[in-house]
Amino acid sequence: MTSTTGTTGTTGIAGTVCPHCGWPDAAEPFQVVSRHATAAGRTVWTRCGCGSLQVRVIDDRGTRIVSRSGPALPQSSPANR
Repeated sequence: MTSTTGTTGTTGIAGTVCPHCGWPDAAEPFQVVSRHATAAGRTVWTRCGCGSLQVRVIDDRGTRIVSRSGPALPQSSPANR
């Protein structure tokens, strides 16, 4: 699993924002979770600063977010139980 930050190409997502936190989809920081080559281009899984997991498809039409989860829930630690 890749755990780096960086842009994946922003064509098609410029001007869109995360519906959960309002952060621009084309801006950093977001974390690239994994990248996969496909017959048509690439699929990139990213995580927004709020924790929302996104699936980005990058092909000849540009970059599109095709799926997005809700923000990550805070993890409870054993000390909080």
